[in-house]
Amino acid sequence: MAKLLYSATMSLDGFIAGPGGDMSWAAPHFGPNPIVDDLIGGIGALLVGARTFGGDDPYRGDAEREGKPFGGGWTGPQFVLTHRPPDVALPDVTFVGDLGRAVAAAREAAGGGYVNVLGAETARQCLEAGELDEVLAIVAPVLLGDGVRLFDHPGGTDVRLEQLDVTHTPKAANLWYRVLK
Repeated sequence: MAKLLYSATMSLDGFIAGPGGDMSWAAPHFGPNPIVDDLIGGIGALLVGARTFGGDDPYRGDAEREGKPFGGGWTGPQFVLTHRPPDVALPDVTFVGDLGRAVAAAREAAGGGYVNVLGAETARQCLEAGELDEVLAIVAPVLLGDGVRLFDHPGGTDVRLEQLDVTHTPKAANLWYRVLK
């Protein structure tokens, strides 16, 4: 069965997006990163939150990369978790209103690959439902001070993780963990 992996590039102070969901800070910190390159080849499907799917794009203004997963580095089935699907169908995109159905469909579509979770709220929901298997935090050398946190759980929580790998590149530190259940 496909594993659910939450991967995100974040600032050193733990933000995956700046205030208002701004992603313009991120693109200068992408690649080259062999961990990410290998991961992209192992993704079978995406499970994407509605805010992430319709939000700011780190490649905004780059006609060849804007609007494409991993800047065009990946293609395949996407499952967008939303209660407000658009009226127009999009190729390779399925809109699903229920987390359980979205996870099941994404796992099936991914086959032996990863289901890569995109979006902090969707990752939190997967974690709370016991569905999230791994977390890859790619830490960029920048401090944002505010924005969307990697994980946010008002009142706190204690999620145990097992370190799988720690690597670095000139532009990032890669921290890969297994979620202990």
